[in-house]
Amino acid sequence: MKVTATLAALAEPTRLGAMHLLRDGSEHCVCELMTRLNTSQSRMSRHMKTLREAGLVVDRRDAQWVRYRLNPDMPPEIRRIVMAVLDTVETREREIA
Repeated sequence: MKVTATLAALAEPTRLGAMHLLRDGSEHCVCELMTRLNTSQSRMSRHMKTLREAGLVVDRRDAQWVRYRLNPDMPPEIRRIVMAVLDTVETREREIA
């Protein structure tokens, strides 16, 4: 996993939102992610593919749905970057609100 691939994957608002939702450590189905992030199934799937290819999430097929969670095998240095980005975004959103 490269730092540049991680940052590129997090640079898009929908993907960043998905990572924020997955931060709770549990699995979320693509249907929940698309509803909460107000996007279509095809767009959400493309975004999740980008996150998966960057090594940030893993998926599990559950009948017709795909469930995602943060990659538990994410290298510690990449996890620190991801969490720092998410913390920064959350702090900025609180400051704006």
